[in-house]
Amino acid sequence: MNESSRLRVFLVEDNPMISDRLVESLTATGRIDVVGRAETEHDAVEALGSTPWDALLLDLQLRNGTGFGVLRAVGKSRPEGAKILVLTNYAIPMLRERSLAMGADAFLDKAHEYDRAVALLVDLAQARPAA
Repeated sequence: MNESSRLRVFLVEDNPMISDRLVESLTATGRIDVVGRAETEHDAVEALGSTPWDALLLDLQLRNGTGFGVLRAVGKSRPEGAKILVLTNYAIPMLRERSLAMGADAFLDKAHEYDRAVALLVDLAQARPAA
């Protein structure tokens, strides 16, 4: 598969075990490259501004800052066509509504929809035109 047809995912997750598991799950598909990782709001915002990405997988509760701060910052410089998936342990309606209103394309419960998050990213990768 041509590298340019692979989906470039940036991961914002502060739990190293979950982050490593997500990287393993995503890269095992053969269609996705994890192009960056961050554990804090500041590091995510800084890296997202200088790293080409097609999809952002974003936790809301971070070691320092929040996913909402990342959403706010990315809204100003989001690449055309890029997708944002929130994957959180705090899947309550108020946070879902706020995330979607701030530009998230999907809001998923980490405890129950982990596999769905990976599947959605695989679907995005498969929908990319072959270069």
